Amino acid sequence: MKPIFQRLTGARRKALPSTENRQNIARNEFAGNSHSPSTAARQKQFPMSNPTLLAASLPRRAFLQAVALGAAGVALRDSRAAVASDPKTEVGQTGLSAARSTSVSEFKIEEPMQGAVMHHRLGRVLPKGLEIEVSGIAPAGAQVLVQGRPAARDGERFRGTALLSSRETEIVATTQDRSAQRVRVLWDRHSRKRYRCVIDDNSFFLRDITQKGYASLFDCFYLKMLRDLHTRFGAKFTLNLYYTTADEWNLSQFPAQYRGEWNDHADWLRLAFHAYANEPAWPYEDAPVEKLLADLDLVSAQILRFAGPKVYSPPVVIHFGMTRPEAWKPLYQRGARVLGGYFSRSAPTGKWTVNYRLDDARSEWLSRHDAIKDFPSGIIFSKVDIVVNSTPLEKIVPTLEPVVADPRQGEIVDVLTHEQYFWPFYERYLPDHPQRLERAIEFLTHLGYQPVFLQDGFLGGPA
Repeated sequence: MKPIFQRLTGARRKALPSTENRQNIARNEFAGNSHSPSTAARQKQFPMSNPTLLAASLPRRAFLQAVALGAAGVALRDSRAAVASDPKTEVGQTGLSAARSTSVSEFKIEEPMQGAVMHHRLGRVLPKGLEIEVSGIAPAGAQVLVQGRPAARDGERFRGTALLSSRETEIVATTQDRSAQRVRVLWDRHSRKRYRCVIDDNSFFLRDITQKGYASLFDCFYLKMLRDLHTRFGAKFTLNLYYTTADEWNLSQFPAQYRGEWNDHADWLRLAFHAYANEPAWPYEDAPVEKLLADLDLVSAQILRFAGPKVYSPPVVIHFGMTRPEAWKPLYQRGARVLGGYFSRSAPTGKWTVNYRLDDARSEWLSRHDAIKDFPSGIIFSKVDIVVNSTPLEKIVPTLEPVVADPRQGEIVDVLTHEQYFWPFYERYLPDHPQRLERAIEFLTHLGYQPVFLQDGFLGGPA
């Protein structure tokens, strides 16, 4: 998912495509290093106010005029803030006229959002279900009912409650003129503190095993490291694979002789599709859906051949975390249930990115929550909470501490890193990369988080 760099295979590489400037920005932003390498390096390698003072300095009439202007400015500022928070306000509609329009006609549920995943930390557990707060805006003075019960009013704000008693619940807010607003939410009834660990961009370890012909998979230092973390902490890993390392090696060359060993460890180690290759950047953002599915089928067939169905995982992260929205339903039909992404704003453009082209409103929600479901496709999107290779060792725990403390983000911790930073021949090799991953897993384990595969059951819990 995360922009990486050209693989160190010695093979002759093609020049960057015509989108070079955009890809260079993306690589610098997501590379996991504080400096921005040159293009050549990248081709080698693969986020007056005091009224007392004013009164003393102005004549009385001027002071009164200034106060009046200040009050108008405050009103204008507040109205603009209200409009800015309203996704239905059209671009360019600002000032008091927009606020006045909102105050007259706007009626909507703002919290929770359509597709929100609710759990015990986001409500009150009762004998009959989970009671959650429902809030939004409606014309001042209008009577609002939430699930048929009167809501409290405070100006244009309304607040009520809803009881969730099944996996999915439709929440309905109505007014006396029979206007209605609806959102559908999910209740994660069996939620518990848990974490998922995903490693992107895998191919080097499979090439290494192919070339060395080890007696055991775990004679490869990379898999041995992961097995040690599983032995010590119970950690589980999903390794997202490329079809090729972009030299002369590809998955079709990996031997089937280890199939039994793969199956022996399928309870904690799984393999999934990531992309055809490391390059090009953003391979599926605008590509035809058929291209994405063809690459997925190519990689999936090889995993099933040399490892078997117990080891195979449906996709959990697509390279660069960007696809056409039309791809979501076909991905669900091929088994994908939870897709992880950054759901963050790009520094150069301010646009949401690594978000599977999810709309801005849901991307903003997911930037501060664990998960959200797209009902038409069935896909649940999960926010990655830490990218280990981008986080210095001493900042691993400080990065995770506010996440686990926030009930909106701390029920599911999504941990992600990238394979190539473990390999000494890689130009951006991180000698302490194993220690970074270990520290993240150890910290979460100490707090009682349990490792899961989010694609199993419902977000790693019972189906």
